Amino acid sequence: MIKVITFENALDMASSNKKLHILLGNGFSRACRNNIFAYDALFNRANFNNLSPYIRNAFTALSTIDFEIVMRGLRQAATIILLYQEDNHQLANQLRIDADSLKEVLVSAIADSHPEMPSDIDNQSYAACKKFLNHFQRIFTLNYDLLLYWTLMQTEIKPNIPCDDGFRKPDDGEAGYVTWEPENTYNQNIYYLHGALHIFDAGTKIQKYTWVNTGIRLIEQIRSALQSNIYPLFVAEGESRQKLERIRHSDFLSKAQRSLLNISGSMFIYGHSLADNDSHIFRLLLKSKIQQIFISIYGDPHDPSNKQVITRANSLAHQGLSKKPLTIEFYDASSAHVWG
Repeated sequence: MIKVITFENALDMASSNKKLHILLGNGFSRACRNNIFAYDALFNRANFNNLSPYIRNAFTALSTIDFEIVMRGLRQAATIILLYQEDNHQLANQLRIDADSLKEVLVSAIADSHPEMPSDIDNQSYAACKKFLNHFQRIFTLNYDLLLYWTLMQTEIKPNIPCDDGFRKPDDGEAGYVTWEPENTYNQNIYYLHGALHIFDAGTKIQKYTWVNTGIRLIEQIRSALQSNIYPLFVAEGESRQKLERIRHSDFLSKAQRSLLNISGSMFIYGHSLADNDSHIFRLLLKSKIQQIFISIYGDPHDPSNKQVITRANSLAHQGLSKKPLTIEFYDASSAHVWG
């Protein structure tokens, strides 16, 4: 029998560990604007016009609207095609190029459909979200959008949440962005594990676009950058191994990953299906000092998709990676009232 408790019950169970952390998945954004951040909404918004005509058909062939599944399929096809035709490097390379192009389409689709400004979300929703986030010492997110950033910036709405993402004004203090340096991360407690729309890798610097330094709406700055073919730091490869490779080439992302490894206490996971393409994240979590993991379940726990989440969670718990006793519990996502 599947046991699902309320969010409040989960907090009570976790209180003995004192240190509580949260990992946010796409369900966090969907709970706020499902009509924007659901996979079908992003797929319908995506502009495939400048890509290979086969890419859109690949979604149909794989019976999915998940961009990462198609990217994984394209890269796997590139590998397999060379087993059958060793000299067909042109087709293999085209498949890899199409996978990379699809990643850029996904970034643009999120940016194009994103709410225009923080005020598009009402104060009651922000208050509910801040109440939810205030339970946790460290906040990790796998999402690319601006919702978490906007919420934390609502300083006039209680409760006040101590938040530090490691970004500071650059030395000259005149730039329209802030920068991330490892020496400024001692108090960091906000981590974008896969990057975000407003974070850019400028080679020697990791830059975060802000409104306060420019007076230009953040989403406008991001769209302007995309139109100039400047893309944000964005980990959306189709396979966990490829994501891990991308992460290890970035100090910013690697630091976030190490921080996940070093935590102790209890971890709450909200809005994530524990899919294999993010297994690199969950393997690290199992190697950490975390003693309890609380996983959100949305809707009927006997629904096939939820049963998959529960099966994956139990499988992770029995991988033998954890060196300490580890308990896994499931809580009702709706009982957390993340956005009210």
